[in-house]
Amino acid sequence: MKYRIFRRTWWKENPSYPNGLEPEPGPRHYVRGAVFDDEDKCRKECQRLNREAKSSLTAEQRRLSLKYEFESF
Repeated sequence: MKYRIFRRTWWKENPSYPNGLEPEPGPRHYVRGAVFDDEDKCRKECQRLNREAKSSLTAEQRRLSLKYEFESF
């Protein structure tokens, strides 16, 4: 089985919801070249990307909870 990494947000702006955020997973944006044969290696790479992204995310991306994830295909 193969695994690929993507990123997406988990919230969308909606003023009628508490804190102005409504739960709604956004579209998947696949990371070019991030395909793995091993699930554990893929999981570790997602963790690394999420750690590194913390300092470079915009305020809006942090607010909407942009995260790196993976799926099998």
